[in-house]
Amino acid sequence: MDRSEPQAVSESTPLVPAPIPAWIRVKVTEGERFKELKALVAERRLHTVCEEARCPNIFDCWSRGTATFMILGDVCTRACRFCAVTSGRPTELDIGEPLRVAESVAQLKLRHAVITSVDRDDLADGGAGIFARTILAIRRRSPGTTVEVLTPDFQGDLAAVRTVVEAGPDIFNHNTETVPRLYARIRPKAVYANSLALLRHVKHLAPSMVTKSGLMVGLGETEAELLDVFRNMRLHDIDVLTVGQYLRPSKRHAEVVRYYRPEEFVRLKEQALAMGFGHVEAGPLVRSSYHADEQVPAAQRKSLLAG
Repeated sequence: MDRSEPQAVSESTPLVPAPIPAWIRVKVTEGERFKELKALVAERRLHTVCEEARCPNIFDCWSRGTATFMILGDVCTRACRFCAVTSGRPTELDIGEPLRVAESVAQLKLRHAVITSVDRDDLADGGAGIFARTILAIRRRSPGTTVEVLTPDFQGDLAAVRTVVEAGPDIFNHNTETVPRLYARIRPKAVYANSLALLRHVKHLAPSMVTKSGLMVGLGETEAELLDVFRNMRLHDIDVLTVGQYLRPSKRHAEVVRYYRPEEFVRLKEQALAMGFGHVEAGPLVRSSYHADEQVPAAQRKSLLAG
């Protein structure tokens, strides 16, 4: 079989682990900036998706002055087959968390702060209120910091989306994660149409707000399916796209069906840009927050022109 082209995988197809290729390498550099952020996160009892999800870019991003804080605890009510975050029944709702995050952002003088969370399907608003309070707290203490949110789908609750939008983040991100055909296996408690509708509603509420979404590759999708999702994203006015290689967190998680080559990411990026995205990050180690601070100016210009 030619492994250079994506192959569709049915639910009955046995998944054979692929060897990790030479081009997936992470440079480990624990500089002073990295150590400072790590110590502060521990001191203030905060969670970061960088650590919880075992992101390969943690050393790069933290050294650049960009961090992704994970609010609403570290236990998720869902159990997606790609995610390393602990799943279960959350017991934590820390109303002091927004202030601690904001104080940390100010102390570290972060250029760009990304706020994400576990899914909290146990809460009436899905945690939207805590998102809003965190954004507003950062604005008061660090007016020069750009703020990006990476939200759950709030179970399709558009009132929750409005709560977050009205707090005024610079970028509103929600990941579609994979192609529709694979949702039942990879993201069983989510609905593809809801994810796109959420981001379209953001644009309806705030036409100039930058919207963003991301996809993983290597789970068994085809290139044609990926391009269909790209086109659907543009039909829903999504400005920024990230595309990265899925890396299996543990043996309990979904297998990697195949690894995309660097030149394939280049081709995907070119095709996405031709569809009209304001900014596209695509590469083996790209994640939602990868070089997120660089995405704000380009995407804002594109969004403002469109609006």
